[in-house]
Amino acid sequence: MDIIDTLFRLCSLDGVSGDEARAAETAVDMLKNYTDDCGADRFGNVFARIGSFDGDKPTLLLDAHIDRVGLIVNYITEDGFIKASPCGGADRRVLSAQTVTVCGREKIKGVVSVFPPHAGDKKVKDIVIDTGYTKQQLEKYVSLGDRITIDSEPRELIDGTVTAPAIDDRAGVAAILYALELIKGKDTAYNIFVSFSVQEETTEAGAAIAAYASSADLALEVDVSFARTPDSKPEECGEAGKGVMIGIAPSLSRALSDRLIDLAQKGEIPYQLEVMNGRSGTNADKISVTKGGIPCCTLSIPIKYMHTPTEVVRIEDISSTARLIAEFALNGKGE
Repeated sequence: MDIIDTLFRLCSLDGVSGDEARAAETAVDMLKNYTDDCGADRFGNVFARIGSFDGDKPTLLLDAHIDRVGLIVNYITEDGFIKASPCGGADRRVLSAQTVTVCGREKIKGVVSVFPPHAGDKKVKDIVIDTGYTKQQLEKYVSLGDRITIDSEPRELIDGTVTAPAIDDRAGVAAILYALELIKGKDTAYNIFVSFSVQEETTEAGAAIAAYASSADLALEVDVSFARTPDSKPEECGEAGKGVMIGIAPSLSRALSDRLIDLAQKGEIPYQLEVMNGRSGTNADKISVTKGGIPCCTLSIPIKYMHTPTEVVRIEDISSTARLIAEFALNGKGE
């Protein structure tokens, strides 16, 4: 499996939170390389079962969210402008004058309206999109509640660094897929239930449903976290290119964190620690309190410029995440 090709294919798909069906279809097709027991549940989560699930082995849940941030259509004005609001925490600072795609009955291109700076000081209060269509034309293709993505093309930069929209969390999806490639045909310590969950960016509801359905004994949540930039606090960020970030937090299983650290050291897998003083801010917070409780740990991929159309990641960090997932799947139970 080529990680860059897989990541770029995933990041080119829409799938703003609550409207993930097209991205889910592609993810199901990718999972068919590893199992016939895969599909989408009633809520829209993508799932796959790998193993016998006959009770001889405990079940490991591998979860990454497949939704992405974007906008949602609120209103169409009489003169044909679309009013929208963030759906899932899109960074408002970078929206002005961006080109967008409205994912309606047909996809329509537009531009986020902005008042020229030399014409006066105008603060952005509303997100308004100009498509060039009249209201009557728009209403043939666009409905209230349709999702909107910010246009950006995946690109390779240098030395295994890439930029793309939706790296949060299509990088996590790619890492799990690569881990499945690494363990394909091998005897694992667990039955593996894969979940590419929906609505993480808005409610985390998809993960709660997937965790309940999996009846998992333990879980690894694969997401992204902050990579260091010149304006960041070093103690709050990982470093791009330094490996997977193993979570340590009151809301996570310390036994799982310690086991992952041990496996990374023995396998010479690059890793770093992500210490949080409460909740993880990921699906792990829902998974860990599902049913009777599911011991859970986060594996985070450091990225720059999160929730913008030009997120940046190093491919080696996706690879180290996948390697650690695979090592845990094969040897996680320990002695």
